[in-house]
Amino acid sequence: MSGIARKLMGVTKSAAPASTPWDVSNAVYNGSPPFDEFSVAAQEVTPQGISFKPDGTKMYVIGNTGDNVNEYDLSTAWDITTASYLQNFSVRPQDTSPTGLFFKPDGTKMYVMGNSGDDVNEYDLSTAWDVSTSSYLQNSYVGFQELSAQDISFKPDGTKMYVIGNSGDNVNEYDLSTAWDITTASYLQNFYVGFQEGSSSGFFFKSDGTKMYIIGTGGDDVNEYDLSTAWDISTASYLQNFSVRPQEAAPSGVFFKPDGTKMYIIGYGVDKVKGYTLSTAWDVSTAVWVIPTTEYFSVSAQEASPSGFFFKSDGTKMYIIGSGGDDVNEYDLSTAWDISTASYLQRFSVAAQENNPQGIFFKPDGTKMYVIGRAGDDVNEYDLSTAWDVSTSSYLQNFYVGFQEFNPTDIFFKPDGTKMYITGYTGDDVNEYDLSTAWDITTAAYLQNFSVAAQDTNPQDIFFKPDGTKMYVIGTTNDYVNEYNLSTAWDISTASYLQNFSVNAQEDTPTGIFFKPDGTKMYVTGNGGDAVYSYDL
Repeated sequence: MSGIARKLMGVTKSAAPASTPWDVSNAVYNGSPPFDEFSVAAQEVTPQGISFKPDGTKMYVIGNTGDNVNEYDLSTAWDITTASYLQNFSVRPQDTSPTGLFFKPDGTKMYVMGNSGDDVNEYDLSTAWDVSTSSYLQNSYVGFQELSAQDISFKPDGTKMYVIGNSGDNVNEYDLSTAWDITTASYLQNFYVGFQEGSSSGFFFKSDGTKMYIIGTGGDDVNEYDLSTAWDISTASYLQNFSVRPQEAAPSGVFFKPDGTKMYIIGYGVDKVKGYTLSTAWDVSTAVWVIPTTEYFSVSAQEASPSGFFFKSDGTKMYIIGSGGDDVNEYDLSTAWDISTASYLQRFSVAAQENNPQGIFFKPDGTKMYVIGRAGDDVNEYDLSTAWDVSTSSYLQNFYVGFQEFNPTDIFFKPDGTKMYITGYTGDDVNEYDLSTAWDITTAAYLQNFSVAAQDTNPQDIFFKPDGTKMYVIGTTNDYVNEYNLSTAWDISTASYLQNFSVNAQEDTPTGIFFKPDGTKMYVTGNGGDAVYSYDL
């Protein structure tokens, strides 16, 4: 199996938890094709509720046109664009207007809410998660509390049941004396949500019971509540909301990935499932590889051992360097920062100066290029007579860094060209140099270093936030992006380790990292898959 194939298999859409999971205020809908959505219209034109298997490999949709539960397989977990319809199960004998759906965590029980009978219907599944093996068991009437029941949820241990509807606009809480047996349910209390949503259609609880989310067609938004006492709705307090109206004007159901980094909405306005990402710029713990088909670009045809890369400041060009061809490969991006639109243009050989190139950097105006490598342990400086056109490069001079690092792997400059930073895996550190003449490497003088050995003993690439207050180092020891804060901008002696993010699911030999200037995109390359991977932050 090729490196590329190995990386594409089993990759999930949200490989890492966000730093602000469960916070709907930072939800982001992928607003460019291919959209993060999946149409269920072929099976149900009035979808009412949605549920997923806990590992994200199955999705279930219920509606009151077909009066059945539709089961879908997801070839990539939690990626709704990979969903394929499998089968359905009719609940019409029990309810001709089903509105809500819930599964026991092990998939052996299914609960359907409906407002034709104003009851909860319980089914046993002889084969877990296979709706075709469902058999009706019993029901429980909730009409005394809600005459237009819309959705149902349970505490993970099955000892509590919750029902929401748009007659009372309440969440109703029930205790079950026998776990998962709805006939043992007894009404306990309710919580009014009418101030935020006057036509509630669906709801969801965080797995620890400390958050609740309400969706409805009154406001076309998701309303978030905090529960000061887990699973006790009387302690709920409204926090904030998030509008889904641009995507769905009649939302009927909501579901979250267990780690809170993905939110899914279904509705009967467009009969589609819509996926949202919850994330924060510049926080690598929120990185998400959103859509594999557009967030992956192979460079193997040009370079079988990519070791570093760089983007033009406007995102319309990408440059790859590596020791396979000992050259710089230039690509055009027809859509800025979208690597799926990249096309190879040309190359420039650096073999005369360096036959083991590792890192590359361009002056912000594109008139200078710098290449570092392990053969000469030096930085090589080139002039470009036409900005950003590598074919016009001409070698100018070099600067030896072997006194500080015998195996340099990358280079980075302060935007004004007065500081240069080198990383490598002999010292496992970042070395800082001052340039008395901006962008002239022969005027560089070593200043200090900062060890990253506690995080990675094989650092490969380095990147700084444009204001110099954050530093990112990627390495092959753990396949992590390590994030550091600098209390004094551009002074690495003030760096402190903050957190990391694993890219192993996509690349097990990462060699390069780059960020979009506004911090909303992160790019990683490596010679495990010989590709560039894009992440949304």
